[in-house]
Amino acid sequence: MKATPSADYRDLSDSLPRVDHASGSYLFDKNGKRYLDGSGGPAVYCLGHTHPEVNEAMRIQNEKVAHAYRYHFSSDAAEQLQEIVTDRTGGHFSHMVFVSSGSEAVESCLKIALQYHSARGEKSRRRFISRRRSWHGNTLGALSISDFKTRRDAFEGSLLDVSFLSSANAYRPPEGVAPEALVPWLAAELEAEILRLGPETFAAFIFEPVVGAAGGVVPAPEGYAKAMQAVCQKYGILVIGDEVMCGSGRTGTWRALEQDGIVPDIMSIAKGLAGGYVPLGAALYGDNIHDVLMARHGGVQTGHTFTGHTTACAAGVAVQTIIKRDGLIDHVRTRGASLKQELATALADVAEVGDVRGRGFFIGLEIVADRQTKAPFNPNLMVHADIGRRALERGLICYPCTGNVGGTAGDTLILAPPYNATEETLGEIVSMLVPSIKEAVAFARAQEAVK
Repeated sequence: MKATPSADYRDLSDSLPRVDHASGSYLFDKNGKRYLDGSGGPAVYCLGHTHPEVNEAMRIQNEKVAHAYRYHFSSDAAEQLQEIVTDRTGGHFSHMVFVSSGSEAVESCLKIALQYHSARGEKSRRRFISRRRSWHGNTLGALSISDFKTRRDAFEGSLLDVSFLSSANAYRPPEGVAPEALVPWLAAELEAEILRLGPETFAAFIFEPVVGAAGGVVPAPEGYAKAMQAVCQKYGILVIGDEVMCGSGRTGTWRALEQDGIVPDIMSIAKGLAGGYVPLGAALYGDNIHDVLMARHGGVQTGHTFTGHTTACAAGVAVQTIIKRDGLIDHVRTRGASLKQELATALADVAEVGDVRGRGFFIGLEIVADRQTKAPFNPNLMVHADIGRRALERGLICYPCTGNVGGTAGDTLILAPPYNATEETLGEIVSMLVPSIKEAVAFARAQEAVK
């Protein structure tokens, strides 16, 4: 039996609660109902809401100047944030383009890769390699390299021609591939695709170290990033690390790829950079890219009106200063591991919870119809959305996702609490999510029974 439309609260824009105010990990609607922001919206609000120090930094900057156009002025805020990001990335990325969203950050990364090859006289390198079940953004370029069927369908025919490889998902490996053979198999697949179309046609390989919305928090298998980078370096192909969702400390290190032991050539960041206080993202690149661009074109040829927005950068400086001062990334790494275990323990008796995974405060749960076979529920049941609706009724915001199996099936949930969430808040997440999952899967089973 098909679920009623009300099961998918994402489509209820006319009846969404109207937000009134927020404080820390909580939001309140116009009726006074409290919502615990267990997913940080879409994994954005790394310091929660209305942090007084961030608000004060923005107030001070706004009273001086809110925005000075980047071709007319630099600013203390932009230069300070550049120094902070360079430091947080271990000095690997001393050059960056500040933008206003993750999609713009990814788009800028693609353009930097293309410009780099053009500057080197290899303009044949126009093609990108991405992966199935990936999400990189909503601009046409970022959408082109994303394999998210329901978000792509309306735009097919106007998207770039991209090579898509298999997902790097240890829970759902390609058929017939054993866990210990997964990484070599994926690296061989990459090399085969490069040789099929010719190394001279490829500009860059882009991937999320921990896949977010498209997979429901899927960390790359151990050794994967190094193996894929080695293949790319063999053929002169750049590696772009998309850390819009999983970066800026979300997984327990500032760079998610630090845990994978590689430094990409180009990297995108956004959500946790300014914590949602003002829209802000960045495309990062090192001296090796910068020097080539400077020699041929005099600099990078991407950017927007609000690139380096002064108040946005001031917010970013405040957010990153607080995170470092309060030791929040170390806290995310250690407390995230125990939170994941608490969820797994609390849901151990729920046969429909197939996997609890993630890094730091970036945790995903996959709901399945059969734990042994990993078969998903019928997508018409919209189990993910029903869990999200029931959680919201209890006052918990989580991030339900679908399509991680074949593009249309599969139910996952994302949790991404603020880095400074209290113990009481983390306990509330577990206590509200567990019954929401149990009720939703029981309802799904009942629907299956009356088919």
